[in-house]
Amino acid sequence: MLALLRTILDIVRLRKGPDAIPYSWLVCFIALLLWLMAGLSTTMVTPGMSDQDFLYGTFTGVVGLAAYAAIVVTSGHAPRLLQTVTAILGSGALISFLFLAASTLLPPVFALLPIAGQSAVNIVATLVLLWSIPVEGHIIARAIDRHWYLGIAVAMAVFIFQLYLYSALNPNTGGPT
Repeated sequence: MLALLRTILDIVRLRKGPDAIPYSWLVCFIALLLWLMAGLSTTMVTPGMSDQDFLYGTFTGVVGLAAYAAIVVTSGHAPRLLQTVTAILGSGALISFLFLAASTLLPPVFALLPIAGQSAVNIVATLVLLWSIPVEGHIIARAIDRHWYLGIAVAMAVFIFQLYLYSALNPNTGGPT
């Protein structure tokens, strides 16, 4: 398990690709459980979020995974699909746990600084979440043997689509009507 977490950390740091993940349904299931646990933990700890937010987030995450899976399969790299999905789930879980740590541990630290405050915490937490775009772009680019820039473009498109879908599902976000 520790080796899997180290590998996922290396993927999040853009040092390894999905090929470093073992081809295993069990490892994918573990990554899925970590991803769900990270989402649930974030929902429980973040003020103003409900179980409905968790369901919307999970649904949009699955839609994003389906989009990435379609790209991997249509580009002719179907044998890499399990490792790619595992890498995306595992890195998503790690980034979510980092977001959770930043949003819960930084407020007391930034409260001690005279010019920083909750807005600084929000900026750091948002930057942690936005790191998922280059990470997922890196994973997809490595999975389909394309340049990193194409992976970033795909990840940005999927991210924007997920935001749009989430705002369409959740009327509290002020999204499309």
